[in-house]
Amino acid sequence: QVRVVESGGGLVQAGGSLRLSCAASGDTFSRYTMGWFRQAPGKERDFVAAISWNAGNTYYGDSVKDRFTISRDNAKNTVLLQMNILKPEDTAVYYCAADRNYWRLTSRADDYDYWGQGTQVTVSS
Repeated sequence: QVRVVESGGGLVQAGGSLRLSCAASGDTFSRYTMGWFRQAPGKERDFVAAISWNAGNTYYGDSVKDRFTISRDNAKNTVLLQMNILKPEDTAVYYCAADRNYWRLTSRADDYDYWGQGTQVTVSS
């Protein structure tokens, strides 16, 4: 199994940028599809982005497309989420997740096996 820990959250003004990082340990990192999800208070956990095991494919939620970029470095066991042009509606706890079925790229939270504790992102208007 793999353990993931998020970092990089914080408070930013609308229009600003933040970069989230997810550090993985344990199993071979390159065997996992990696994803980012977010959950705002009183709402369901939403898909943000996912990246295939070799970074060859990425997948984004409609609300973040063209603003967020997911990347990974298998040598450093790290996944990054670069968030630009942030909006107040991006405010949420952001979670990193790992899917051991590395051959697929999925937006379903239930498909992911391992989750971090989350990092808070707050965008002020």
